[in-house]
Amino acid sequence: MVDVGDKTSTHRVAVAAGRICMRPETLQLIVSGNAKKGDVLGVARVAAIQGAKRTAELIPLCHPLALTRIAIDFDVDQAGNAVECRAQVETHGPTGVEMEALTAVQVGLLTIYDMCKAVDRAMVISNVRLLEKQGGKSGSYVAGS
Repeated sequence: MVDVGDKTSTHRVAVAAGRICMRPETLQLIVSGNAKKGDVLGVARVAAIQGAKRTAELIPLCHPLALTRIAIDFDVDQAGNAVECRAQVETHGPTGVEMEALTAVQVGLLTIYDMCKAVDRAMVISNVRLLEKQGGKSGSYVAGS
């Protein structure tokens, strides 16, 4: 693990996103709330939050962080038969929260897959990426700029 003991504590923010594509019927089950396992997006939101909180347990060299904010949003793309997950994670500390945001997105999307796999095993998780990060010595990053 990298020594962050001498680094300045600053407000750190990371935003990540990804999507899961599926058959139109699967998306309808999610939107209508009629999936056999229950409220897919509600459960996926809680799972994504848990994923962010447990990142240090999953990624061997990540520092355990005291997260101050986790926001998970899902956007249903009817035309593309997909759900986009977006995670914003914040802390005040000596190291960033990019891994926590990326883990939140992955766990949220995996939960959607798990809850719908009985009706659609061909779902595809893709385009998981860091959109933005703020804080720390390296400054800000915004994808595409």
